[in-house]
Amino acid sequence: MLSVSKLTKQVPTYSGPLTILDDVSFHLEESQSLAIVGASGSGKTTLLSLMAGLDRPTSGTVNLMGTDLTQLDEDTCAEFRARHVGFVFQSFHLLTTLTALENVALPLELKQGRHIEKKAKDLLTQVGLADRLGHYPNQMSGGEKQRVAIARAFATEPSILFADEPTGNLDTQTGQHVADLIFDLNRSKGTSLVLVTHDLTLARRCDHLIELSGGQLKSNSQTGTDNLESDHA
Repeated sequence: MLSVSKLTKQVPTYSGPLTILDDVSFHLEESQSLAIVGASGSGKTTLLSLMAGLDRPTSGTVNLMGTDLTQLDEDTCAEFRARHVGFVFQSFHLLTTLTALENVALPLELKQGRHIEKKAKDLLTQVGLADRLGHYPNQMSGGEKQRVAIARAFATEPSILFADEPTGNLDTQTGQHVADLIFDLNRSKGTSLVLVTHDLTLARRCDHLIELSGGQLKSNSQTGTDNLESDHA
């Protein structure tokens, strides 16, 4: 499903190139889940952006579903994401002028899918928002907004979901409920999942866990163990 090979990202500064990611390699099989953890500034969000084709590496490759994203031009990469990739962000990224139903329906309209409104309603019902279809984001709590974002992310039936701190702006109980929804939908839809989080309890719910430190891959392990095993291959 996903193969990252020797991925490096540098940005120019007045004092010379700053390395944000340094020679990172790993892979993820279809329908599996991967958590990325590490301290702030370790390169987690940069890695997610590179894996999703939202940014370009300085060197290395990202192969997603047999396609090398680093070889695609911007428009082709955007079309690929629209067909195969879903996103959930910490700050929701809902359109404030659209209702919950309209936010979820929007990516379906862009793909010119059939039965758009029914699909959007069904997804909102799955995430427990059947009674909030006509509400705007400013009329919803943080947890409700994130549930709309989750429904929107799964609307186009993506092959892989990238989630960047999806519970970061939520209280513990709401965050737990949102996490449950992500994993439940991920299993029922057979979607691969890449999750960036500071929450180790949440991270260990994934099949695999990698830890970044200073832009380097510090450890790579299957979950369910107390200590992460070093794996820089």
